[in-house]
Parts: sequence; C-alpha cells; structure tokens
Amino acid sequence: WQKKHSHKKDKRFKLSTTLTSIKNRLSFFTLCVAMSLPTYIRRAGLVAGAGTVYIGAVYLGLQLYGVGCKHPDDHLTSTATTSGNKVKSYVFDPRRTATFQRIAHAYDDEIAKDEFVMGINLLRRALLYFHARGDVLEVGAGTGRNLGYYPGKSTVRKIVLTDSSDKMLLRAKDKLKCMSASERERYEIIEANAENLQLFGDNSFDTIVDTFGLCSFDDPVKVLKELQRVCRPDGKILLLEHGRSKSYEGLSGYLDKHAERHAKNWGCVWNRDIDKIVKEAGLNMEKLDTWHFGTTYYIICKPSK
Repeated sequence: WQKKHSHKKDKRFKLSTTLTSIKNRLSFFTLCVAMSLPTYIRRAGLVAGAGTVYIGAVYLGLQLYGVGCKHPDDHLTSTATTSGNKVKSYVFDPRRTATFQRIAHAYDDEIAKDEFVMGINLLRRALLYFHARGDVLEVGAGTGRNLGYYPGKSTVRKIVLTDSSDKMLLRAKDKLKCMSASERERYEIIEANAENLQLFGDNSFDTIVDTFGLCSFDDPVKVLKELQRVCRPDGKILLLEHGRSKSYEGLSGYLDKHAERHAKNWGCVWNRDIDKIVKEAGLNMEKLDTWHFGTTYYIICKPSK
C-alpha cells in the first residue's frame, strides 16, 4: 500500500512539475511576445513611413521637376495638326541647347531639392566612387553636378568635362574655383557635342560618364556609339539616367502625358526607353539597377570592342 501510494504521489508530482514547466514556458513566451511587439510595431511603422516618404519623394520629384505647364497641348509627344494649325513638338525639337542656355543660371537651384529628396546625389556618388578610374571623360556635364563625387588622384588622374552649352559650363567653372589648386589641376572643361567628339582620338579614356544626359541628346544611340569609340577596350561607360518605367505602366503613362511640357521646360525627354537605347548602341551591359519605381537607371557598361 505504501509503495502504491508513493507511486501515485510521484506521478502527481511529475504531472505538477510538467504543468508548472509548461506554464512557465508559456509565461516566458508571452513575455517575449509582449516585449517584442512594440519593436515589431515600431519597425513596421518605420517601414511604412519610409515607403510613404519614398513614394512621396518620387511623386513630388516628378511634379516639381515638370512644373510650368501653360499650354493645353503640352501633352503632345509629336508634331500634330489641330484645326489646320501645326503644334510645335519640344520632344522632337533639335534645338535643345538653346533651352539649356536659357535655364543655366537657375538650373542648380531648381533641381537641388528634388535630387536631395530622391537620393540622386547618393547614386551619383556611388556610381563614381565605385567605378570611375584613370582618365575620365564626362559628357553632358552641364553645371558640374558631379564635382566633388570623383575619387581622389590615386584613383582618377584626369577628368574632362564636356557639354554643348557654354553657359552651363560657366557654372561648372565657378564651382571649380571653390576647389583647392591641387584638386582643380586634374580638371579640364571643354565645350563639345557628345555626338561628335572630334577632339579626342580612339581609345582615349578609361572611364566615360554620362549622368542624366541620354534624355537630352538628339540622337542618344549615336552618342553612346561615340562614347564607345573614345573608351579604351578595358574601360567602362557609366550611366545614370531617367526614362520610362518597365514595371509601372501608369507611371510611364504619366511621363508620356507630360513629355512635351517637360521637354519644353528642361530640354529633357524623360520617357525614353533607356535600356533599349543602350542595347541599340551595342554596349555590353554589366550591371543594371533601377530606382524610383523603374524610372531611374544605374548602368555599368563595357564597350563592345
């Protein structure tokens, strides 16, 4: 009887111990969840907030960068006829340099905030810091918005900035004056048409840079072929461009609708098919990343030589 009673007592003790252990584990799990929940909520809030800011930045960038629509026909993307009258197309207008001359004095002030909010400066810095080497040619350099982002002299020996607008380049020259003499000496600024770089022989540069230029060249394919000519066989062609989105048709529709307005204000055709242009030029694309819902292209190319 004593053995039987002791056995039952042991079983009750083990059961009690097991239940206590389960209860403690459940309490610990509940405590962990309770402690972690605020963290997860905060993280979810941060993700949601960051996403909202990102979407808002892209939207505002598109809105602010394309402001100034004053004509009801600004959405047209080609020369059209309305009631027998021809409507001028700024998308196909070959005289874009005149636009750049007109906006040069205010260009930096107009787009600086947009580029900051959208993180464009970070993309510029990353593109040049990780990939620019040796002797560098930058086409469509404009007001010199890449100045200060190039690696040091041990990595980049010489930087030649070119653009078809002398007034844009005057702004770049002003920025160079703020640099130290030792830093300025590796820069050279030349007025030149990117479609015809007669000043430079074949295989002259280790790195070719174009940031947001394919949208403003009359013949972007011809420009890229010319860049291949002056790029050394083992060199790189670095592109940071904006164009139509392949992922969001609605966004590309917006770019199409306002292409005329944007081209009129900025001399820029922002709805071009960038990767198609690169392929037509025959470049070997090593890396392609897109940002801002597919409208900003970060591309590393090798010349096909």
